[in-house]
Amino acid sequence: MTARMLRAQCCIAGGGPAGLMLGFLLARAGVKVVVLEKHADFLRDFRGDTIHPSTIDLLDQLGLKERFLELPHDDIETLDIVVSGNRIRPVDFSRLHKGTRFLALMPQWDFLYFISTEAAKHPNFTLLMSTEVTGLLREGERIVGVTATDVDGPLEIRADLTVAADGRSSVVREASGLVAEDFGVGIDVLWFTLPKPQNSPPATLGYIDRHSMVITIPRGDHFQAGLIIPKGGFDEIRQGGLDAFRQRLVDTAAFLEPVVPTIADWDQVKLLSVQVNRLDRWYQPSFLCIGDAAHAMSPAFGVGVNYAIQDAVAAANYLTVPLLGGRVSERELARVQRRRLWPVKRIQPIQLLLHKTIARPGSGVALPTPLPRRTRLLLKIALPIVQRLAARLVGRGFRPERVSRELQRLSAH
Repeated sequence: MTARMLRAQCCIAGGGPAGLMLGFLLARAGVKVVVLEKHADFLRDFRGDTIHPSTIDLLDQLGLKERFLELPHDDIETLDIVVSGNRIRPVDFSRLHKGTRFLALMPQWDFLYFISTEAAKHPNFTLLMSTEVTGLLREGERIVGVTATDVDGPLEIRADLTVAADGRSSVVREASGLVAEDFGVGIDVLWFTLPKPQNSPPATLGYIDRHSMVITIPRGDHFQAGLIIPKGGFDEIRQGGLDAFRQRLVDTAAFLEPVVPTIADWDQVKLLSVQVNRLDRWYQPSFLCIGDAAHAMSPAFGVGVNYAIQDAVAAANYLTVPLLGGRVSERELARVQRRRLWPVKRIQPIQLLLHKTIARPGSGVALPTPLPRRTRLLLKIALPIVQRLAARLVGRGFRPERVSRELQRLSAH
């Protein structure tokens, strides 16, 4: 069968946060964009659901904040952890100096539908669902587009710039020959949903004791919950049986005891294989990787979605004018990498340190209950400092991005 052919100035593989945000920003400024998403919809559970203050500030700059906040979500101003029964508040977004001072918890599919709907208001934006990239098109050293398949058969999309935004298992990155360096994280996460018990405690990010860490992310009337396990340890846990698994959750987060029986089958428990990696080089001639395709993040701090979106903003800021001119040079692609590699190289070591010390199975973290007077005094002195630093680190991140004046000017026409 002869492949059909489309032409675009930019072809983006992957309809996740990075791909859709980049497509939206480019189309808004007049660039003809095609985004390819292999699934028929965005309804996949246990994806990053935290929309951080930096991203909400970006939506505000784009005039989208009010409509975004009309969607069902939970506003979180503080993040608590419970260590050996002691509630500690290490993150307080109200301590941010300006802009948004809360984090929004929203199912990622709602966020993606929102961005894709806003992007579709621009006639030069095309989103092709159920369209899977199968390879890259090359002319000499340049990548000039992708091959794909949809329900009607083979398809070619030729473009001045091809962007890999198709996640940590990026087919497009693999086809390019770029290889990420893996930093080796010794954990996986088992994700599942639990109803909120009656008289639930305040919103709590996680419960930690000497043996386990249980994550409890509030989502309306239920939790997106998780258990940190040793990497590759899921089979052993399954062999131990559901009763032992449920008891392990209750041992660390006792308030879940009334609702853990709702986990009645292992099919309700999904494995997230945690990775932390990044490319040394994010680009080739007329080709760029962003988001998880360039740097996979662990779930620590929930920053992956927001760093991916900031990659998209930086790419749009630097590449819109060259795309409108018909050619993107390697020097311009290198500018995007330089801009975004700096914050990535700073947050990933912090994530790795966290997994070596606290966010790991058998962490050994324990505090006496009740806390001794001296410990309470130390926390009283240290926590305000920690809260400010953590709010900045988690809420804004290293080098948060804003849409440039030039891109705003182009988008106004």
